[in-house]
Amino acid sequence: MRPDRPAADPACRLPVESSTDFLARVGPDVRFTYVSAGCERLTGWAAEELVGRDMHELAHPDDLADAHAAHAAALCATGPSTAVLRMRCKDGGFVWLESIAHSLRDEHEAISEFQVVFRDASARVRAEQQLAQHARQHGAVARLGQVALREQDLSTLVEEVVATVASTLAVQLCGVLRLREDDDLLDILAHAGDWAGETIGLPAGTGTQAGYALATGEPVIAEDLRSERRFDASNLLSEGMLSGMDVIIARHERPFGVLSAHATQPRRFNVDDVNFLVAVANLLSAAVEHHRKEELTRHASLHDPLTGLPNRTLALDRLDRALARRRREGIDVAMLLLDLDRFKLINESLGHATGDELLVVLASRLADAVRSSDTIARLGGDEFVVVCERAGGVREVVALAERIAGVVSRPYVLDGDEHVLTASVGIAVADGSEDTAASLLRDADAAMYRAKHRGPGRFELFDPAVRSQVLARLRTETELRYAIDHAQLLVHYQPILDVASGRPVATEALVRWQHPHHGLIPPLEFISIAEETGLILELGRYVLEQACEQCAAWQRRFGVPLQMFVNVSGCQIANPRFAVEVAELARRSGLLPGTLAIEVTESVLIDERGSMTVLETLHTHGLRLLLDDFGTGYSSLSYLRRFPLDGVKVDRSFIDGLDGSPKDVAIMKAIVEMCRVLGLAVVAEGVESETQLEQLGQLGCENVQGYLMCRPMLGAVVSEFLEQRLAEGPAPPARTRSSAAAPGRPALRADARLRASRDASRT
Repeated sequence: MRPDRPAADPACRLPVESSTDFLARVGPDVRFTYVSAGCERLTGWAAEELVGRDMHELAHPDDLADAHAAHAAALCATGPSTAVLRMRCKDGGFVWLESIAHSLRDEHEAISEFQVVFRDASARVRAEQQLAQHARQHGAVARLGQVALREQDLSTLVEEVVATVASTLAVQLCGVLRLREDDDLLDILAHAGDWAGETIGLPAGTGTQAGYALATGEPVIAEDLRSERRFDASNLLSEGMLSGMDVIIARHERPFGVLSAHATQPRRFNVDDVNFLVAVANLLSAAVEHHRKEELTRHASLHDPLTGLPNRTLALDRLDRALARRRREGIDVAMLLLDLDRFKLINESLGHATGDELLVVLASRLADAVRSSDTIARLGGDEFVVVCERAGGVREVVALAERIAGVVSRPYVLDGDEHVLTASVGIAVADGSEDTAASLLRDADAAMYRAKHRGPGRFELFDPAVRSQVLARLRTETELRYAIDHAQLLVHYQPILDVASGRPVATEALVRWQHPHHGLIPPLEFISIAEETGLILELGRYVLEQACEQCAAWQRRFGVPLQMFVNVSGCQIANPRFAVEVAELARRSGLLPGTLAIEVTESVLIDERGSMTVLETLHTHGLRLLLDDFGTGYSSLSYLRRFPLDGVKVDRSFIDGLDGSPKDVAIMKAIVEMCRVLGLAVVAEGVESETQLEQLGQLGCENVQGYLMCRPMLGAVVSEFLEQRLAEGPAPPARTRSSAAAPGRPALRADARLRASRDASRT
């Protein structure tokens, strides 16, 4: 039998009554039977106000389930039972109390009462809550960091950010606002929570909380928006928000925008809350910068750095997509490939910087010429491509090609001078389901080469015959490389004779290709390919070396200052070191000074600024300069005045007419007289008949060259011709030569045969 409980001794109760904790006894029905005076200090309730009351009546509504669980645990416990719960204070607030309950039992071991010590746990709970919140916020930042690392789509990351911030801070509205490029407005990029207002066009000035954060550069916290005076909070109040904070999403050059969090109740955001939002904003800032750099890298990998146009990779990708749509929807797809004519000459003579300037201007023109649905891309160098999706048929594609030709041919002002360019355009139209981007580009390339072969400024539609021509051209290029490396090129020489004496005064070097299967190939069939591929530089140097050595040998053998004429291309003239290299070749060979003559065509002189320096340097080194094919260009007369020329070679088209055309006779006479006044030597090319030779003599032409006197031949054969002619002494007048061919001179043939032999053209 349990002894009676002794009455409370006043001396013993004093420490309890004065303690900051309070003591209570509670019956099994959780009603207070005794409450010490300390209760009033913690809760505001007097002891007598609590005696008889159910403890659960004073529990926080959110803690009721925990209170019932604590009571059940105490009933089963054999020792002290502990719980931490909120108790309602007299003023309506709540205080965290830790309760330690000891059960008191009767003689039957049944619980008759609980003796409970209540202790203020507010500080501990707040600390624990703060630690938990801190851990939760750190965890949220870490999770967002993982999302930022794996997520390629920035919009997906932003959506995750607003959802995480809203959940972690327990706010009702969170948003990411992006600052526009003009710095005037903020667009709501993403938000979590209900937002009934406009999602675009929020003012970015100090009139709003977000704008105020941008202006100050610091986090802006509002505990109660109803009393806010720093900015206009009406837009937030209209959404039911009463508190919130905004932080800047920074970038190196300018802010990206603002991260905001708002609640529907007045609220104090502590330091951890602010630090969390700043950390998320910094993470978002880093992600934005990372995505920006990736976008720049992605853009750089798909765009031409000079013009900003799509590059080959992006153009072919878009063409592949267009072809896929063609297979699904049956739309028209075409490709135009264009290559600038003579761009290499301008680029090398005026400099690469000027060439780049031209390409930038051209890119802008092409972008204006095509439709918005077309893709204009730069493949590299001076090659551009246009991908036409929904092309509208061949007629529309041809119209586009003509429009492109028009914008390309408009004058370009480069370094203060006007230049005119043309483009060769190849067109390929998809016509089968098996078409691919690679095959269409191949066909457009084949058509472009055919257009270029026909002459500058043309366009060509692809057909199967074009492909076979291009394949043949590629085969020729490969074989020509092999020919240069394996000594298959032969230099032939054609003498140039003095009309009055009939004696040789010079020879012209002419290259031939001794093909192992096709025999001797004239230069007309391979020189253009050599120029396009750059092989002309190696080929031209080989011809110059051979010609100088051969002429020097003849000079030593015959004891005469025989001259050597060598044609050079625009690619060679464009090389600033060309003059020095040629002069060195002539010196090493032992050639007499002033006996090497360089022949250039009018096309080389068109770019006056680029070629003038090289030609003047050639002249300074003692080399003679001749203008070849004189009379065929629209501005040849002006070249005679401006350039340091020593002579002209009159085009054979004027010589052909001397047999019976009074006009051609008059033109030839004018040329001879004009050159005499200017102090220029005159060489008539393509002399094939005695009549032509006699006319030239009567007109006062000094030198002649042609099949009538001697065909182009190998050096050994020409040596015999020179020996005969140089040993003959003065030749009889031209009119006495009509009866028979001179020694070493082929007999006259029928005109048709002669014209068929003119393939012996010059390099």
